[in-house]
Amino acid sequence: MDAKITVVGQRKSIFNHFISELRDHEIQQDRLRFRKNLFRCSQILAYELSKFIEYEVKEIETTLGSLEIDVIKEQPVLVSILRAGVPMHNGFLDYYDHADNGFVSAFRKHAGGGKFTVQIEYLAMPSVENETLVLLDPMIASGKTVVLTNQAIIPAQGHPKKIFIVCIIASEEGLEYVRRHCPSAHIIVGAIDDELTAKSYIVPGLGDAGDLAFGSKTSG
Repeated sequence: MDAKITVVGQRKSIFNHFISELRDHEIQQDRLRFRKNLFRCSQILAYELSKFIEYEVKEIETTLGSLEIDVIKEQPVLVSILRAGVPMHNGFLDYYDHADNGFVSAFRKHAGGGKFTVQIEYLAMPSVENETLVLLDPMIASGKTVVLTNQAIIPAQGHPKKIFIVCIIASEEGLEYVRRHCPSAHIIVGAIDDELTAKSYIVPGLGDAGDLAFGSKTSG
């Protein structure tokens, strides 16, 4: 069974306005604005996630009376892949402010000829046993990073009852790879691009989200 996919980006949507600024190479020169747009896109994706988590009825007392209303039954565990995942993580924390949090250090180790392996250096994680696990990564290119992260977490940190993988932009090829290797996950994606280069960069994509948000790096 393949993973379920929910695509958020639609025409005439404020989400598309934010993602257009993320892609625009002139607007990208402003790192603060780039991080802000990652944050704003993430808030919209966090709202989309809210449609699939569990709720319970709670009675609320107001100054003039009372009513019953649906509230979140339990907070998810938010796990972001460093470093580009930091602004995205903050966007989700704005909605799920009592969530437990995890962080994963993953990077590409290039071997020449466009080939690379994904290496995970460490995980800083709470238990995810019987929890709702939300993996956050702005880009799914080849899909290898998200898959390896999911495999590193489970079963080392427990077996979650639900898994969501959330990204802003993904390639068709990367999504198919994730669907095959994480069949129990529900993928929420902002936009899907058709092309993936030989070096596993999304076209048109937006470039390297980590570099655009925090500056260029000398390795990885």
